[in-house]
Amino acid sequence: MILALGEFKAIAAALLLPPAAPLLLAAAGLLCVRRAIGRWLITLGLLALWLVSCNGAAVWLSQKVLPQVSVLEPSRQTQLRASGIQAIVVLGGGMQPTAPEYGQAQPNASTASRLRYGIQLAKHSGLPLGFAGGVGWSHAGQAVPSEASTAQAFTTENGLTLRWIDNQSRDTAENAARMRVLLAPAGIHSIALVTHAWHMPRSQALFENAGFKVLAAPMGFVLSSERPLLEWMPSAHGLTASRNVLREWLALQLRRTTG
Repeated sequence: MILALGEFKAIAAALLLPPAAPLLLAAAGLLCVRRAIGRWLITLGLLALWLVSCNGAAVWLSQKVLPQVSVLEPSRQTQLRASGIQAIVVLGGGMQPTAPEYGQAQPNASTASRLRYGIQLAKHSGLPLGFAGGVGWSHAGQAVPSEASTAQAFTTENGLTLRWIDNQSRDTAENAARMRVLLAPAGIHSIALVTHAWHMPRSQALFENAGFKVLAAPMGFVLSSERPLLEWMPSAHGLTASRNVLREWLALQLRRTTG
């Protein structure tokens, strides 16, 4: 089976990012455990896994390796139309293809939180809402619904209708290109873009390259959330946050390398 470039990138990222990367490092150490280098590799792998599983490490990484973005202050949310913004665009962040408790696919936690903020902005500003998200590379070849279909149902349940729906794109670059095609007939070129703070720098650059004037509306900042000691204890949310930050850093490096 020949993999498309996007599918290959998804697999490569899974191997290069935690938890796989430190586990592979420790596994390499086990192959030569009787030698000093093997014991060092095991120790390094386990230590790396501990650190990247800590929310404190995720906060530090987000501040050191990613460009920083500013929050859109609540007081500005009602003034978006007056400041020249014509629409709000929410980027998809994944879905649950199977949700037996609902009987149909659902937006995952990332997509739901982005939509919730986008809906808030739309209600406060009176601006129309668009959503970009098809079937990501990680689901390539699978018979699953698009992120947009789950987003449409979620938005309707919250009292709004999506004006524009991109249900074909597979990554952020395609999000930008598809939304440009969809919004151009309405003469829309100035948007408020909603996505996670760690995802915003690359997303904003891609949408600006596609011809949009972009106001960043980031959400989901990586912040300290517990007492200091617990911030440096391994946790599922700490590992997820570190993985998201490191994945975005890798994507930024790849983009700079390839132009």
